[in-house]
Amino acid sequence: MTGPPGGSEPNEGDAEPLPSPQQSRDAEASNSSGGDRTSAELAVPEMDCASCASKVETSVRKLDGIDSVDPRVMSGRLLVAYDDTKTNADAIADRVERAGYDVESRSGARTERFSVPEMDCASCAGKVENALGRVGGVNNYETRPTNGTVDVTFDEASVSRREVVEAIRGAGYEVTNADEESGDGNGHSHDVPGSESVWRSRRAIKTWLSGVLVVFGLLFEFVLDGSNVPVASVLGQGLLLADVLFLVAVAVGGQAILKNGYYSARNLNLDIDLLMSSAIIGALVASLGFGAALYLEAATLAFLFSVAELLERYSMDKTRNSLQELMDLSPDEATVRRDGREQTVPVDDVQVGEVVLVRPGEKIPMDGAVVDGESAVNQAPITGESVPVDKTTGDEVYAGTVNEGGYLEVEVTSDASDNTIARVVSMVEDAQLNKTDREQFVERFANYYTPVVVAVALAAMVVPPLAFEASWTTWFVRGLTLIVLACPCAFVISTPVSVVSGITSAAKNGVLIKGGNHLEAMGEADAIALDKTGTLTKGELVVTDVVPLNGNSEEDVLRCARGLETRSEHPIGEAIVAQADGRDVTKREVSDFESLTGKGVRADLDGIPHFAGKPGLFEELGFDLSHVHATTDGGRITAMSQQLCERNDCLDLLEEMVPRLQSEGKTVVLVGTDDELEGVIAVADEVRPDAAAMVERLHKLGVEHVVMLTGDNQRTANAIGKQVGVDDVRAELLPEEKVEAIEALQRDYGTVAMVGDGINDAPALATADVGVAMGAAGTDTALETADVALMADDLSRLPYLYDLSHRANGVIRQNIWVSLGAKAVLAVAVPFGLPIWAAVLFGDAGMTVGVTGNAMRLSNVKPTLQEA
Repeated sequence: MTGPPGGSEPNEGDAEPLPSPQQSRDAEASNSSGGDRTSAELAVPEMDCASCASKVETSVRKLDGIDSVDPRVMSGRLLVAYDDTKTNADAIADRVERAGYDVESRSGARTERFSVPEMDCASCAGKVENALGRVGGVNNYETRPTNGTVDVTFDEASVSRREVVEAIRGAGYEVTNADEESGDGNGHSHDVPGSESVWRSRRAIKTWLSGVLVVFGLLFEFVLDGSNVPVASVLGQGLLLADVLFLVAVAVGGQAILKNGYYSARNLNLDIDLLMSSAIIGALVASLGFGAALYLEAATLAFLFSVAELLERYSMDKTRNSLQELMDLSPDEATVRRDGREQTVPVDDVQVGEVVLVRPGEKIPMDGAVVDGESAVNQAPITGESVPVDKTTGDEVYAGTVNEGGYLEVEVTSDASDNTIARVVSMVEDAQLNKTDREQFVERFANYYTPVVVAVALAAMVVPPLAFEASWTTWFVRGLTLIVLACPCAFVISTPVSVVSGITSAAKNGVLIKGGNHLEAMGEADAIALDKTGTLTKGELVVTDVVPLNGNSEEDVLRCARGLETRSEHPIGEAIVAQADGRDVTKREVSDFESLTGKGVRADLDGIPHFAGKPGLFEELGFDLSHVHATTDGGRITAMSQQLCERNDCLDLLEEMVPRLQSEGKTVVLVGTDDELEGVIAVADEVRPDAAAMVERLHKLGVEHVVMLTGDNQRTANAIGKQVGVDDVRAELLPEEKVEAIEALQRDYGTVAMVGDGINDAPALATADVGVAMGAAGTDTALETADVALMADDLSRLPYLYDLSHRANGVIRQNIWVSLGAKAVLAVAVPFGLPIWAAVLFGDAGMTVGVTGNAMRLSNVKPTLQEA
């Protein structure tokens, strides 16, 4: 079960201020320096609770030159900032090991993944970690109770794989792949270890047998009391038949508890196993040594706590299943063509550059590019898109997606261990690296809660009898009841289980959330900033209008514009070239091309200097844009030349045409020579059809302020902003000005999320409390750097992300306060005779199942732009 902190004493590290989100991001590098100050990241997988973290932090702070220590329990990582003139990473690792925890990731080491299905809670993980920490040559380990695996990095020159397995077994847990070479812990396989049904396991059978013995004991104790005769004597204490049944129930049902308690004591881990073992042994000692007759209490503890353990294992299995569904997306085998023959091989054996064959209905086994064939591919497993996407030669496809109809040949572009689904699974598994503020509060609270309640329990056992001549037996039992309540199990797991449920649910719907802190921050966002291009718009510019001037035709204007923009890499230039190509406009000879930053371009076309750019560029060239001759067609002005001067053949570009086009959300490009303006081209980025619905949905969900940020001109931005319904438009922003806009929003509204493409908006995304990247499925940079990645270009995922995050925060609050309140109510009831079985059943098993079930409700949240 998820135990309390492994140690009992608070330390000065508990008062350390928590790092800010930005400080945490800055510390992510495993080893970075700046002057004499260095930060190091150590993997300490056995550090699985606040008390464990406290012990590690206390030990590390004994070194000179330590600036800050940031233990991250859920990911088993330790971030340390230190003065490298006074200490070093090896010394820090040594202090961690002296605290009883192993350190991972040393050079030249081999990493293996071991399946340990019975390791289903933080307390279990702590024992495994402590056991591995005492093995010489083990450099690092990372326990993952949510999927029952342990990643161990060890030096094969110092320790063998078998010795690592024996160390895990020595902690009391079986390794199901002990005889297999599982390979690199970062490889393709992410399988959650399989196991038999919780309710048919050996532990369950012993528990049910224990329960039967308790029932028969109760019958003889209270119903068939005439048959409850003395049958034995131990240490001078007579044993009735019911007492013997209770003792046998303890022996059967309490075996696993006492074994785990032994390992906890050996590792100085004050967790639920040690507390329960102490309570059971205490009841037996009081009975056999002092005649207190607490056999029923001991048997009840053993049986009910075993039931609670089974319930928690069942709940953890449900959480693991949500991860397993992600892991099962990618097939284990692929069909490749080698030496002219088709072969089916494990995906780990497929090399980059090989061609895999995918038949209709099969899952695509590897990331790659289509080299032959056409088909519709269901990308929902990766992007969450409900409609299959047509794929043909040259298109990118992802492992785990389904080939719906046609036959495809795909050239592999990444190894199985580095494909999109593998990265997503790894990121989901590591998503608890950054803890929520509430989780940090829980861990700090738990660090004090357990030792304080244990102290109160011990006082309850002796103070009333000594001070008030109360019954020793009565208050001993009440003290045992408090000991049972001393473990904040449900309280401790209330946040992690909610985070795991929320993040895995999001991943199934095409949203990759990189940590619990980002989930929490997104749910608290009062303002959301949206980049225009590629977010609110499709990000694909097209030519909408061509207005010829001074006797030129549309083809003349496009011919000149195409020549000017052929060498330009700007999206506007690409749109103009594409339009000219589509109309089969002839080419002109281009020379002396020059980009005029922020204004446009110039080049010689057939030896004549030409320009294309903003109206301001042509004003600098001396043109009077308020009096331009329009091209007519048979004496009539062309359709776009409606605003005329008195002479009926002139246009006022500055006051009428350009503003009107810009008010329609279009960007205006003028084309001409040194002495003649040849035409006007309008280019627009089409607004996504669901952009307005997305903004409306965000407002209905409670987002106070939605603002659009863009580098486009104010008129164009205003037109698009009005069309989609945002609250504010901030235009003509340079990248650094977008950062300033985010900072201003943070001052005005508090928590701010920024949505962009993950690359061009990187500074603003980094400045926001949550950076969200759109369409990140095929973008390594966005996957690695964004706090949240929307795998598809689907705007419905943004309201879904906010809704899920907001609900997750509510679930976490409910879990924390309900579990804490239940403990408080039960503790208050102890002096009034609360039975020990009620403390186990309601304070431990019931609350653990309750918080887990409440967290699993997050999987019901679905992407939609409609109100639920």
